[in-house]
Amino acid sequence: MFHITEFKKLSGVSVRTFRYYDKIGLLKPVSKTEGGHRLYSNTELKKLQQIQFLKTIGFQLSEIKIMLESEEWDWSNSLMKQLSYVINEKERLSKIEISLRELINGIAIDGEEFKIKKIMDLYNNKSSKEVLNNNQDKLNFKNTEVLEKIPKMGSSDPDSLEWIALVGQLKKYMHYGYSNTRIQNIIERMDVKKSEDYNDEEAFLDKLWDIRMSPEESKKYNLYPIDQETLNFMEKAYIYYLGNQS
Repeated sequence: MFHITEFKKLSGVSVRTFRYYDKIGLLKPVSKTEGGHRLYSNTELKKLQQIQFLKTIGFQLSEIKIMLESEEWDWSNSLMKQLSYVINEKERLSKIEISLRELINGIAIDGEEFKIKKIMDLYNNKSSKEVLNNNQDKLNFKNTEVLEKIPKMGSSDPDSLEWIALVGQLKKYMHYGYSNTRIQNIIERMDVKKSEDYNDEEAFLDKLWDIRMSPEESKKYNLYPIDQETLNFMEKAYIYYLGNQS
């Protein structure tokens, strides 16, 4: 027999939990001492391990009680239902993760000017990749692999994060003017990265930039909303950069 304090040490479960399990009839002690302390056997220890395992894979205590008491419980059906629940929960948490990354990356671009409404608008619409995919013919674009390289606000991949950081830096130092060395260094890195990620896709990039420069088209294709002042500044800085490459 195990005194409740020994049972606690063996299982790592609190005395308060044992009392609650006893109260709801999930795990009752074999007996009690004269002083009223609960006593447990190896049978209860095994049952407790089953309870803890079933809790770990997501079952509620009310379900566990029925599962362990019923000799005719359909374990296969129950586990399949739980698997379905876990898959759905995984998808829900994945969407939350993407939203959190979008918020973090939105702040990286916009700083104190960031507005949560931007992400809420994007969250409620289809992804930009999906919209662009659905308009391939209109864009005269066939290489779907390049769509994977378009920076995604909810992504943690290094390429997306670098593009987001570059736009954020550009916006942060706009007050220096587009010909400033710091700005030109950022533009240079953007140009190098453009070649690395989108080699021989100039026609698509030109079309994508046209979409980006139009607030209406950007919204239509669900691109992250960058203010027009920043986009105009980026274009001037890039033209200046190209002029110095001649």
